[in-house]
Amino acid sequence: MEVRLVLPSDGDLHDSTLEFMKACGVEVMRPSARRYTASIPALPGVAVLFQRTADITAKVEEGSAELGITGLDRLLEYRSDESRVTTLIDDLSYGRCEFVLAVPDSWLDVVSVADLADLALEFHQEGKQLRIATKYPRLLRQYLFQRGINYFTLVPTSGSLEAAPVAGYADLIADLTATGVTLRENGLKTLDEGTILVSQACLITNPARLAMSAKGLNLARSLAEMMESHLRAQPYYRLTANVQGPSEQQVSATILARPDLAGLRGPTIARVYNLEEQDWYSVSLLVKKESLLEAVDHLRDSGAVDIAASQLSYLFDGRSKAFKQLFDQGE
Repeated sequence: MEVRLVLPSDGDLHDSTLEFMKACGVEVMRPSARRYTASIPALPGVAVLFQRTADITAKVEEGSAELGITGLDRLLEYRSDESRVTTLIDDLSYGRCEFVLAVPDSWLDVVSVADLADLALEFHQEGKQLRIATKYPRLLRQYLFQRGINYFTLVPTSGSLEAAPVAGYADLIADLTATGVTLRENGLKTLDEGTILVSQACLITNPARLAMSAKGLNLARSLAEMMESHLRAQPYYRLTANVQGPSEQQVSATILARPDLAGLRGPTIARVYNLEEQDWYSVSLLVKKESLLEAVDHLRDSGAVDIAASQLSYLFDGRSKAFKQLFDQGE
């Protein structure tokens, strides 16, 4: 069975998804930018399809593809049946943005969602409705109802939302933002507690469709493992050094004097064989990037020389946690 993976053909996620796949060691080979099919040489049997980001959730849910990469916002907005499309990895660490409520700067008395709720009630008492322009009516409606805001009208739109209040067809907007700059440049401000969703790229799957084939499950596991191990490795560096000492136990005791800088599960220590027959030991440990220089200083204080640091590409766990959670029976 061939496993089909749907990737974004447009928008901000297109280039960043291809870059992410390459960094994970599963580079996508696309003969032409005009072709909507591609392959992954590192994973023969995985066919890549390019679709509009807005259509990816539906393609996976209907079974046209077993896997897909899209934004969490798109998944939650367009999904009809949670049993037919769900996240395999819910955070791929790119494509981050926030779905927020934004009102005109001129609304000086509206700074929070509570203020907006009061305003919606005032509008209702005057026989009017708050008009909110958005591309995500399902997520927005659920959010507003949960906060007791029941009087509003949603204005669906597919174009730029920032101009809606100025153009007069909406009073405020609910839109995605990565930095907030575009909102501010168009005279809009976000509200306190007005973040509806924090979104990012995610790997989604159709569990029922994928479970139909053992080969398909293995291909999906391989893809998920490469992504998971790459993401898990990102915060870590490997340090190696040579330390002179009377024994492995003495060297390890010196390194373990700072447990927070002694690696994930402690240092790996091995004897170094040299012509001078001196007592040298090779020390290897994993540390987080923010602790790198502190760990180097600790090794120096322990008598280390020849200290080398390298960033990890992959860090595998015992098993793929995401894959085990969904497909343990299939494995």
